[in-house]
Amino acid sequence: MKKQWFIAAIVAFAVLGSLAFVQARDGDNGNQEEEVAEPDYGPSGQPIAFPHNTHAGDYQIDCQYCHFAAERSSSAGVPPVATCMGCHGSVDGPEGGQEIPRLRGYWEDGEPIPWNRIYKVPDHVQFPHMRHVNADIQCQECHGPVEEIGVIQEVAQPLTMGWCLDCHIQESATRDCTACHY
Repeated sequence: MKKQWFIAAIVAFAVLGSLAFVQARDGDNGNQEEEVAEPDYGPSGQPIAFPHNTHAGDYQIDCQYCHFAAERSSSAGVPPVATCMGCHGSVDGPEGGQEIPRLRGYWEDGEPIPWNRIYKVPDHVQFPHMRHVNADIQCQECHGPVEEIGVIQEVAQPLTMGWCLDCHIQESATRDCTACHY
């Protein structure tokens, strides 16, 4: 008698598990929203060809005006559209330029700009921007001459452990593993 109950319980468990699995798969497919169109990454590789040389170079806007999280966060972050619209609500940019209308489109649609990430350290590494900013390390040390670069692109910095350690030795900064690996 116990054997029959045991077999019945296993069969019931298998049937219920199978039904749950099928229903979960159908639920995922049935609730799928319309496919979201890929952002239009133009020739710059970005949805907006943001000219760093104009903003940081010609107008000498400090990096932290846009990347305001850099002094208090691990990530420098990207500015919200509202930061851009603080100026570009009234400043049109170059005659015939297409970037400001694109920017305003994101603003009007209430959407963030879907930037394509340029710099990425491995998942087992942390790069705390705030420590570097507070130690007066200039952004250009890692990101190159941003004020001379049109649309930002990865510079030839290797961003390897050896490269970082060389800088830490030169700057007499900590070489404790837990400074970057936590």
